[in-house]
Amino acid sequence: MMSDLSITPTFGALDYVKFFGAGALAATLTHGAATPIDVVKTRIQVDDAMKGLNMVKAARQIVAKEGSSALLTGFGPTAVGYLVQGGGKFAGYEFFKKKFIDLTGSQEKATQRRTAIYLGASATAEFFADIALCPLEATRIRLVSQRGFASGLTTGFMRLAREEGLRGFYSGFVPLLFKQVPYAVGQFSVHEAAVEVIYRSMGPERKAKLTNLQSTGVELSSGIVAGVAAAVLSHPADTLLSAINKGAGNPEQGVTSRMFSLAREFGPRRLMLAGLGPRIVMTCGLVAGQFVIYAQCKALVGAPPGIEIHKEDSL
Repeated sequence: MMSDLSITPTFGALDYVKFFGAGALAATLTHGAATPIDVVKTRIQVDDAMKGLNMVKAARQIVAKEGSSALLTGFGPTAVGYLVQGGGKFAGYEFFKKKFIDLTGSQEKATQRRTAIYLGASATAEFFADIALCPLEATRIRLVSQRGFASGLTTGFMRLAREEGLRGFYSGFVPLLFKQVPYAVGQFSVHEAAVEVIYRSMGPERKAKLTNLQSTGVELSSGIVAGVAAAVLSHPADTLLSAINKGAGNPEQGVTSRMFSLAREFGPRRLMLAGLGPRIVMTCGLVAGQFVIYAQCKALVGAPPGIEIHKEDSL
């Protein structure tokens, strides 16, 4: 249903609850499943002994020294953190995308400015989602990068709260924004662009006749493309975030100064390429999986479809 003051359908509170639930499930399932890859990636980024190792060799070294259970280090905060962050990100994207479309005043203007709308909606949604994510992400990285820090989510969270308080939880907030906002921008904007290209290439008649399996294929294909973009855009800040949460750099510096100091210390090659291969593999799986699960969950609970402002003419 369209409201009198908007050019988009009206979404009620229940609709946003459905968006949040679908996004939360999509994010926590995919990030939880990717925990072993993330452990290996983080170690390559922050452990000098693993510099130059590929994903397989680094994983073997971790298992040989610490046992296979070490690959699940940080699973608790990962699952809980991305449950909250994923729900907020997907529901927030739907919310801000609708608001920004309405601000343009017409469907035609919204279509012309669709890239700016995707960028703005994804960045804004991610900012608010990261406020909830940051304490759990700091706990996860500390568990992964500092062996023996704690036995799990609860003990790690409590130790960090006791020893460092809010500063410990949010010391990596600015780098987290530098990581997560480009990630979200790549994830949603490139996904929207890829979906538009696929739909325009097949034409409106074929699009209208897509089966559920074919629609899933569209989400999967566009999600893989978006995953590569998200990984590349967010990787430098991801490397810095891992290092800062481990305690690297001068703690007397402000977070921003510390981040730039570490960037100079690491150099462009390490900053942009160390652990990038595993991160691309992981992120493609995460992003593609999230869009597929999100779409299926929305259909199962009867959530309204997302608002489309794609160009409709065939390529």
